[in-house]
Amino acid sequence: MHSASAALRVVHEPDPGVDLVAAEHAAAQFLRALGVESDSESLRGTPGRMARAYAELFSPRPFDLTTFPNDEGYDELVLARAIPVRSVCEHHLLPFVGVAHVGYLPGERILGLSKLARIVEHFARRPQVQERLTKQVADWLAEHLHPKGVGVVIEAEHSCMTLRGVQAAGSTTVTSTLLGVLREDARSRQEFFALTGVHG
Repeated sequence: MHSASAALRVVHEPDPGVDLVAAEHAAAQFLRALGVESDSESLRGTPGRMARAYAELFSPRPFDLTTFPNDEGYDELVLARAIPVRSVCEHHLLPFVGVAHVGYLPGERILGLSKLARIVEHFARRPQVQERLTKQVADWLAEHLHPKGVGVVIEAEHSCMTLRGVQAAGSTTVTSTLLGVLREDARSRQEFFALTGVHG
């Protein structure tokens, strides 16, 4: 039997390691090294905008993970589909965007639905690989909510594939992590994938 408080606080203070002045200076040097001069009126503010944009991309917002007692004993799948995903590939620091489908089979507590999107954002706001992001969301839900099962599917388009290298425009990458009943029981697994619209 797991005890859980009414709200599990997730707090992120501004990272004292973020130095926007140094980041702007480095961005200007980076552009110059690539032959892009930022002396013109239209580019003069670009290094600062780059620094602020990446600082935002790497800074998740704080939130309360509000949970409630599962007084009715609800034991069917809870699924949030098409949660927007925006992250940055850690190999090239280029964006990848897509959607996440996050579901769980409740145990003793249920979760405020908007919090599923917050958890996805929490792990997406940092340099990432899609496989790790998928597993982190599932593992975190399993650890903090103690559900009977968790399923996470992420479908994303990676600009490191579509804008450079192979330039495979329109291709998407699909990753999934299943835990508990959703992994062990074939019918539950099939239901989850059917509801996400992804073939498992």
